[in-house]
Amino acid sequence: MEDPLALEKFVLATDLGTVVEERPIRVLLADDHTMFREGLARLLTSYGDLEVVGETANDEGAVALALVEKPDVVIMEVQTPFEKAKEALEQIRAIQPTPQVVIVTVVEAPALIRDFLRLGASGYVLKSASSRQLVGAVRAAVFDPTGRDVVVGMPREMLEEAEGGLEDVLSARELEILLLAARGLSNRQIATSVHITEGTVKRHLHNSYHKMEVGSRGEAVRKALYEEWITISEITEEGASPECGPG
Repeated sequence: MEDPLALEKFVLATDLGTVVEERPIRVLLADDHTMFREGLARLLTSYGDLEVVGETANDEGAVALALVEKPDVVIMEVQTPFEKAKEALEQIRAIQPTPQVVIVTVVEAPALIRDFLRLGASGYVLKSASSRQLVGAVRAAVFDPTGRDVVVGMPREMLEEAEGGLEDVLSARELEILLLAARGLSNRQIATSVHITEGTVKRHLHNSYHKMEVGSRGEAVRKALYEEWITISEITEEGASPECGPG
């Protein structure tokens, strides 16, 4: 059955409103999982009104390809280190004409959603969402760029936290460091991984403990898991954790 939404077209018009061209929505994919990226490219192309103009495995590649291909939308995976992804998002949004950006991730974190939407992302879609939901987010980014940001696959209570800006929710950097701590990295190893000083890592952890009302790394990790700020799959995503050094 033909998808009725596939009849939508991205229409280019002159300042006077005269239609000069019709073309598909040009999409750039950035995801380090090759099989997922290639499968997503085939799926998006099958919708008819979407055209995949480039694929890359990382943030730097997304910025470089966006400069060349001038996509309408960049679908970008987000994983640690989050600050690197934020920098890439800002660079992509600075390109002219400005591409829309839809974040695709496994990370269910209100603070992270808030940060990326504030930086200009049009949508935040969990990888557990359906393909139709992702396509809807892409179309919404193009056809309604000034409308409400699209967040797909989040429980309502987590969306309320993301929109409410609660002070007791961890920042994206604090969440990133807590996730690395959960993977068994020492403070020194975390500092090396995210390119900050060991003292800064300790300060972020201290702030996290205070916000979470806990007294140790273990308690913080257990509470983060209970609150679903991080998940077991995220902790084990990088494979076997290195042996902990002094923290």
